[in-house]
Amino acid sequence: MSQAAWTFLTNHAHVALSLATDPQITIRDLAIRVGITERAVQNIVNDLVEHGYLQRERIGRRNCYRLVLDLPLRHSVEAHRTLGDLVTMVQP
Repeated sequence: MSQAAWTFLTNHAHVALSLATDPQITIRDLAIRVGITERAVQNIVNDLVEHGYLQRERIGRRNCYRLVLDLPLRHSVEAHRTLGDLVTMVQP
């Protein structure tokens, strides 16, 4: 059976979940992990920062990211849950 062409979570979720487990991961490594371009990852990170789901802090030459876990998810179907609920559900 071939690998599915779709997944249940969006690239935004994949980036957020990756940052939850590795807050100092580079944009390049995030792109490899998620399977999208570095530019797409940068746009997603900017979206998450702009909407308050992610805080970015510069430490030396690298960025360190912190998710804001108490914010509700954005779609009406899951808006009764928080980003923290998603992270808790998916993390091992």
